[in-house]
Amino acid sequence: MDRSAHGPYPHGLRPRLPSPLQPVANRQFDASGVRLLLKRDDLIHSEVPGNKWRKLVPNLSAARAAGADTLVTFGGAHSNHLRATAAAGRLLGLTTVGVVRGDELADRPLNPSLARCATDGMRLRFVDRAAYRRKADPGVLAALVEDALAGTGSSPGSAWVIPEGGSNAEAVRGCADLGEELRGAADVVAVACGTGGTLAGLAAGLGPGQRALGVAVLRGGFLTEEVRGLQHAAFGGTRGDWRVDDRFHGGGFGRTGPGLTAFADGFEREHGLRLERIYVAKLLYGLTEMVSAGEFAPGTTVAAVITGPPDPA
Repeated sequence: MDRSAHGPYPHGLRPRLPSPLQPVANRQFDASGVRLLLKRDDLIHSEVPGNKWRKLVPNLSAARAAGADTLVTFGGAHSNHLRATAAAGRLLGLTTVGVVRGDELADRPLNPSLARCATDGMRLRFVDRAAYRRKADPGVLAALVEDALAGTGSSPGSAWVIPEGGSNAEAVRGCADLGEELRGAADVVAVACGTGGTLAGLAAGLGPGQRALGVAVLRGGFLTEEVRGLQHAAFGGTRGDWRVDDRFHGGGFGRTGPGLTAFADGFEREHGLRLERIYVAKLLYGLTEMVSAGEFAPGTTVAAVITGPPDPA
């Protein structure tokens, strides 16, 4: 185990912490008198970057403490979480199994994301979408895990189950470190939201007078309740000053559209920073729209969390 000022980390997962906080001279923000900072969590680790590292490492520690030798988790065909779990399993010598939404994918060639998972040793189990939607039901979950472990030599008792997106109580407590790193650095700290775990922890770690803002990347308007539930699971109650903004999902998860693409291309040209499009681009687009609409008072400092790098594929 490596040790640093931030705690013990499994060999191979030693991070760059705290992640860099970079000021950005942006035309729209500067014109509104709002200061923009980028919290570069994408630089934490080369293979398990950003909020995936912050969520996974507490789960890996809990899995080891429980004597688990196998990680079972869930995701769609383009899941960053599946890729990060597969990489972490390879680095730690743990068996990983990914339960993938969509049994119709089983007979198709693997896309680059799933191919990367397989290369890192993850065993992929494709399940029908109706069963996948019901995975929160304890009976359905138990059946999915048992089926996922078939032929691996592992039993449910030796497996550690990580939910879709990695968001559980362990992950939320891990993401509280992100808020603590940003104490006093910004008035508003914004992060893209898929499952709500990063926002739940971030808000809990911030200091008095700071606000956390989650920009939803999928539609449905359910993330506020998800964040509240995750905070109750992790801390026994709600923590921090936070809210979820549902205006900038672009039509749903994984949907970008020409407007978002044009914004991301322009931001990349202006700042020389490539943007991950499903989460990070929507976050920065949403913040830019809010600034242009005067939703932040002049003199406000906004920190945007860059939760991960672009997909190399």
